[in-house]
Amino acid sequence: MTSSTASTQPKAPRGRSRAAFAITAAAIAVLVILFFIFSGLYADVLWFDQVGYLEVLTTQWYATVIMFVVGFLAMALLVWLSIFIAFRARPVYAKLNSQLDRYQQVIEPLRRLAMYGIPIVIGIFMGVSTATRWPTVLQFLNRTSFGTVDPQFHLDVSFYVYELPFYRGVIAYASAAVIVAGLAALATNYLYGGIRISGREVRVTRSARIQLALTAAIYVALQAVSVWLDQYATLTDESPIGASATITGAGYTDVNATIPSKVILAGIAALVAVLFILTAAIGRWRLPLIATGLLIVSSLVIGSIYPAIVQNLQVNASARTLEAKYIKYSINATREAYGVDDVNVVQYNAKTDVEAGQLRADAETTAQIRILDPAQVSKTFGQLQQVRQYYQFAPQLDVDRYTIKGRTQDTVIAVRELDSANQSSNSWYNDTLVYTHGYGIVAAYGNQRAVNGEPKFLESDIPPKGSLGNFQPRIYFGEESPEYSIVGAPKGSKDVEFDYPSGGGNTASDATSDGATTTYTGNGGPKLDTFLKQLTYAIHFGSSEILFSQAVNKDSQVLYDRDPKTRVEKVAPYLTLDSDPYPAVVNGHVVWLVDGYTTTADYPYSRVEQLSNTIVDTYTPQPGYALDDVNYIRNSVKATVDAYSGKVTLYAWDDKDPVLKTWEKIFPSTVKPQSDMSAQLLAHVRYPADLFKVQRSILQTYHVTDAGSFYSGVDAWSVPNDPTQPKSSAVAQPPYYLTMQVPDTKKPAFTLYSTYIPKSGSSSSKSVLTGYLSVDSDAGPNYGKMTLLTLPKQGTVPGPGRVQNTFDSDPKVSTELNQLRIGGQTQVIYGNLLTLPVGGGLLYVQPVYVQSSENADTSYPLLQKVLVAFGDQIAFESTLDAALDQLFGGDSGASAGDNGAGGSSGSGSGTGTGTGTGTGTGTGTGAGLTQAQSAALQKALGEYQAALTARTAAYAANDLVGAAKADQQMQDAIKAAMTAIGE
Repeated sequence: MTSSTASTQPKAPRGRSRAAFAITAAAIAVLVILFFIFSGLYADVLWFDQVGYLEVLTTQWYATVIMFVVGFLAMALLVWLSIFIAFRARPVYAKLNSQLDRYQQVIEPLRRLAMYGIPIVIGIFMGVSTATRWPTVLQFLNRTSFGTVDPQFHLDVSFYVYELPFYRGVIAYASAAVIVAGLAALATNYLYGGIRISGREVRVTRSARIQLALTAAIYVALQAVSVWLDQYATLTDESPIGASATITGAGYTDVNATIPSKVILAGIAALVAVLFILTAAIGRWRLPLIATGLLIVSSLVIGSIYPAIVQNLQVNASARTLEAKYIKYSINATREAYGVDDVNVVQYNAKTDVEAGQLRADAETTAQIRILDPAQVSKTFGQLQQVRQYYQFAPQLDVDRYTIKGRTQDTVIAVRELDSANQSSNSWYNDTLVYTHGYGIVAAYGNQRAVNGEPKFLESDIPPKGSLGNFQPRIYFGEESPEYSIVGAPKGSKDVEFDYPSGGGNTASDATSDGATTTYTGNGGPKLDTFLKQLTYAIHFGSSEILFSQAVNKDSQVLYDRDPKTRVEKVAPYLTLDSDPYPAVVNGHVVWLVDGYTTTADYPYSRVEQLSNTIVDTYTPQPGYALDDVNYIRNSVKATVDAYSGKVTLYAWDDKDPVLKTWEKIFPSTVKPQSDMSAQLLAHVRYPADLFKVQRSILQTYHVTDAGSFYSGVDAWSVPNDPTQPKSSAVAQPPYYLTMQVPDTKKPAFTLYSTYIPKSGSSSSKSVLTGYLSVDSDAGPNYGKMTLLTLPKQGTVPGPGRVQNTFDSDPKVSTELNQLRIGGQTQVIYGNLLTLPVGGGLLYVQPVYVQSSENADTSYPLLQKVLVAFGDQIAFESTLDAALDQLFGGDSGASAGDNGAGGSSGSGSGTGTGTGTGTGTGTGTGAGLTQAQSAALQKALGEYQAALTARTAAYAANDLVGAAKADQQMQDAIKAAMTAIGE
């Protein structure tokens, strides 16, 4: 007995120790999880506090927590109360069947847990769902009047934007809670005998009847309110106005059938709710059940069948007449919501004939015609200004303007950003502490080029030099910045950040000897001055080096979320951002300008567009899926992000926008007034391209303001496809920035424009131009003023596709392009096809680039020729100035900006006939070359062949230095050949 007892005694401590170990392990696991959650939240607090927008974060947190609590309590309390009432009112001595007895035996031990656990679990799900709706609630509580009423119910637009979504959301959540509570009550009453089923007989106790009937009454009453609100939603839904046409908003059928049916159904539902209350009192279920069946039938007959009959038998036969009023409502609301209601429409009787001196009145415009294509010269910028492998340029450069020697100059501009992926020695130390930033701005004249076809830079090199003045060149915040960098050090410490190349080496290990170094002195990120912060960011970035590196000290800062769009999105979560932030030199700093839009999809009678699909063009790719429906948009905010400090500043650009005013109430003091913008900053504000693309999409149809013509669709337009892209891609031609004077305006301005062609399946009708839309992009009283040039319907002004086809098919142009290809060793690249309303007609200008087909890593496009067209006449010369003179009878009457770039041409194709065949009337020998040109070309080709042979031999001998030298000789030979052809 004693030995048996003794042998069993150790088992209990082992069991207790295992339990203690499990509890301890679980506690540690919970603490670790909680700390990971805390570290994420703490990192957010540090980031928002450093950038100066902590209030934005805390407001979102407070709103989210409050909404979660409200949703959780509303659901959990209602479900708990329903279960509690059903259980307390259960019949104590009810005789249950054997199956229910077994259910009770299983559930009874867990009854208390279920009574509280089920409501808590369901409440958590409801709380999480409700928490995401904080923007709707905050906008409702801080709503601002639009000052405009809808034409049907005469309610302010704010009702549809703020109130209706809130009310419908409340009804939807309340309905869900009542359904779940009703099911809980039904299950509890059945389980505990409140509802007994015996064959075909159903017995319900008085308490269960009252509970279930009142629950049903509340639910049906909520549906009555929901149906009543649905009548207002018809103003933001799509409505058929004919057999194959639709508008947004209530049409004839909606107003005369659908809306009255909603009112009738709401009344019937309210009556059914009353009958359920009566059932709770007198105990008769027949009346409410029959009424519920009638409600379902009525919703089918009155709500669906009757409107369909009205639409098909009455409206479709006379849609043009019956829908006229509602079409007009949609036209007016759409134009107002998209900001195109005050477009200045000008009838433009464009000429197609050419004569000498025709551009004399447009001299200021022709002097600024941009021949540098920002989509083609990125590689050229890279080869000429990248300096080393450390840097890169964006694939699509930006167009801006600067005042150079007192004159505004269109400029193609790019930031020299760090290329983290192209370092020769990648390690955490190098990637995080050494290579931290890009360096400098590179800018070129938009209307000029060097003789050899390279851009003519107005700002270049490292350190920067040029016409943009002194500015802080270091780019710590950009579109291609590393995920995070750790910068900063105590005073007197050795600089470790690579600043810019200044020596002869080119490896990462040579950073200190091969280039200048620096230490960041700005305030761009949270400080790592405590162990807790270092641990937080070690977890945040999954990097233990942050904890253990001796280079991380109390003066270190961590820079992250460095993309300008990301920073603005975080501090202004209510904004939709333009897809193209662009850099500018402002007051001695490089800043990124980001345009922010306020949007809604609830503007009554306004057409709905999918924003991300509408802005697709050559430069903006098609999204995988689009969930950004809008039918109201305003460019309400201009944001700046300092490229050195990362400082984000929001300016109220459209301070009359009611949506922005509402968000300013929610996040007070985060948006500065427009008056705080400096003169230099205003000089670089431009009209955003994404907004313009949305507006041009709207004006494809809504330039028609007559309801009958709109319904017929006979004057619908479309944006032409980009003619420089393969036909299989079929992407829209992007809008282009140019400084020019548009007809019916007083002076030249920095302008964004696009063209229109007929919306037709006929290729012949699509070949003509129908409209030309432009907008003033210079800050000032005319900013945003849109001009729509409408061309005569019987006109024959060629569209971009037809002009490109003429260029391609002209035999003289083809001959010269074949010469530029130098036996297949080079490729010809068409630049952007620009359209300008000058000379009383439309002038087309297209730069032509040539690039070596060999050694794609080091070759780059060089501008060699310019194509121009006016009407059906074309010219092809080495310079734009020469091409214009050639096109307009030997003297255009105005000078282009490149009039001294390439010298005179001896191979002009002259003017052409309507078919593009033309006759050579140039100053040279037509398609041939002069004797001197031929000699120079043959010499260049010989040098190219010799260099190619040398390169092949070098690669065979694994002599990479010799191969690189031969590559450069090949490039020089190609340039010499192009120069020979152009002279």
